[in-house]
Amino acid sequence: MRCRIELVLCPATVASLVACVGLQEPQEEVSNGVGEAEQGVLVDNALTSNALTSNALTSNALTSNALTSNALTSNALTSNALTSSALQDPLARELLKYVVSCALPRGAHLDINVDGVVYGFDGEIGLHKSWGDAGGSCDNACKTWVSACVLSRLNYLGTPTPISMRGNKGELSSDAAERTAYPTREAAYYGNIFANPPIYYACVSPEQSLIQRVCGPSLDGCVVTVTGTCRDACDKPQSDGSYPNCRDHVRNSSGKFPSGTIAYSSSVTIFLQ
Repeated sequence: MRCRIELVLCPATVASLVACVGLQEPQEEVSNGVGEAEQGVLVDNALTSNALTSNALTSNALTSNALTSNALTSNALTSNALTSSALQDPLARELLKYVVSCALPRGAHLDINVDGVVYGFDGEIGLHKSWGDAGGSCDNACKTWVSACVLSRLNYLGTPTPISMRGNKGELSSDAAERTAYPTREAAYYGNIFANPPIYYACVSPEQSLIQRVCGPSLDGCVVTVTGTCRDACDKPQSDGSYPNCRDHVRNSSGKFPSGTIAYSSSVTIFLQ
């Protein structure tokens, strides 16, 4: 499925539509990539950094575990005391919106009753569809794919920004038109927002020195930890330009990763117009 997305994750809540197109082949050597996309996706985006870092849904390890060990369904969320209580926090509901959007496919919908008010949450991208099945749960692959998707949708500037979201997963495939229209590789995002403590990583495309959409005018104080350039943190880019297997440390001067370096096979690379 091709992902056409105009993402806004900003200090101010902004809803935006998506339009997906593609990017030119990068200059670097590439490995075999994912296939062509056949269908676009529309996504509205307004995730704030506060909703990511200061909410009751993932800031409490017990609540985060209760969320991922149970099905992403209305019944499971409301019948569990931890998640039901956490969703009284507006920031938790804001984050849940993007978790559901990233994890479940278009057409999936959850209604959550919080103190007599019903809030709706829609699936869009479908990176881990089975989490929404009865008896479903979110395993490590699910956690890292959903996390990468959520992290890639942050926005420091607070203005709608058209983006192309790509990665080594069918739901993030792109076609030639999308790759042509979105040629500017920004960064790759990876980590685990459900971990204790949560893990937020990004690496900068070698052609870039900043990630203004997410970090603002400087990488200092960014909500995500920027490890370095993706050339030094990840494997070679795929044919769509996306970086796989990004790590929490960059290569040293001899081209080797330090001992204990952790690789994340679930990473999302963002391209701009």
